[in-house]
Amino acid sequence: MRLEDILFSQGFGTRRVCAGLIQQGHVQVHGQTVVDAGEFFELEGLRFKVQGEDWPFAGQAYLMLNKPAGTECSQKPSTWPSIYTLLPAPLRQRPQKAAVQGVQAVGRLDQDTTGLLLLTDDGKFIHKMSSPKHHVPKVYEVTTKHPITAEMVDRLLTGVVLDDDPQAVKAAACEAVGELHLRLTLTEGKYHQVKRMLAAVGNRVEGLHRSRIGGLALNDLAPGQWRWLTEEDLSLLKP
Repeated sequence: MRLEDILFSQGFGTRRVCAGLIQQGHVQVHGQTVVDAGEFFELEGLRFKVQGEDWPFAGQAYLMLNKPAGTECSQKPSTWPSIYTLLPAPLRQRPQKAAVQGVQAVGRLDQDTTGLLLLTDDGKFIHKMSSPKHHVPKVYEVTTKHPITAEMVDRLLTGVVLDDDPQAVKAAACEAVGELHLRLTLTEGKYHQVKRMLAAVGNRVEGLHRSRIGGLALNDLAPGQWRWLTEEDLSLLKP
């Protein structure tokens, strides 16, 4: 692919802007500055630098973000800063594919909820991961207002009825890690589900953090930080 088209496909601006970056000596490939926007490069394993920043070529982008509190999962936030401001501009500007412009969050976390969030520009991946049929377990660390009892844990595992659905919903796994710390695993994603399930058993969520999706964990990724997902990471998201 021509270098100008490579940069365009990765979200570095219009083709004219990309050509300008190259011609002005701001792009390096394999450690060498390239000034010919029409030079061809193989895409497999390609890494390049734009204005000193290292980038891998990605036909489609798959990322994970440790969402901090006080941020919204919206392109047009109403009150709090958008999570998209935590990402570099090229990831937000990747050319539109189907109905997706730039990377988009896979599902949402409330502004006060922290933890693991997936982002991609692959519309099929978003649909698959968001589908209730996919049943990928999501693990939440819940800080509660009141002490957790064995009865609460049993009810969450057996199933509770929420106010908008007569069919009971239940946790795939649930354990009291501490007096006010519950580890809850869900395989479906109803609106405010964790908060509503805890309310149904007579407790209240004071803090909520998603630590894992499938076999993929946040580990040492700091709040507000992101990284690319590897092929191994993606395999961990399969049910």
